[in-house]
Amino acid sequence: ASFMTKTVPCGNELHKFLIWDTAGQERFHSLAPMYYRGSAAAVIVYDITKQDSFHTLKKWVKELKEHGPENIVMAIAGNKCDLSDIREVPMKDAKEYAESIGAIVVETSAKNAVNIEELFQGISK
Repeated sequence: ASFMTKTVPCGNELHKFLIWDTAGQERFHSLAPMYYRGSAAAVIVYDITKQDSFHTLKKWVKELKEHGPENIVMAIAGNKCDLSDIREVPMKDAKEYAESIGAIVVETSAKNAVNIEELFQGISK
C-alpha cells in the first residue's frame, strides 16, 4: 500500500485528503477497516478496460457499506479513460451503479492526469 496527501481548495476552505492506495490487492483486505475507519470519503477505482475490476469494485463498495462510516462519501473512478478504444465497462453501467449507491462517478487517467482534480473537487463538495 502507498500513502500520499492531497490538498484541494473548496470555496473558502482547504480540504486535505490522506490517501491510502491498496490497489485493491487481496492481501490488504483484512487491513481495510483500519484504512477507512473515521474516513470522510472513499474513492473506489476500477479499470475501464477490465470488466472483472468493475465486479471487484462492487465487492469493495459492499464492504464499505457494511463496515465503513455511515455517512462516508463514495466516489467511483473509472481509470484508464485514455484507453477507451479497448473499453470493457460502458460509462452508462458505471453511472447507473454509482446512482444506485449514491456515489459520484468520474472517468480518469492516472497516466495522463485526466479528471483527477475533478474527482477530488467532486468529493469535496
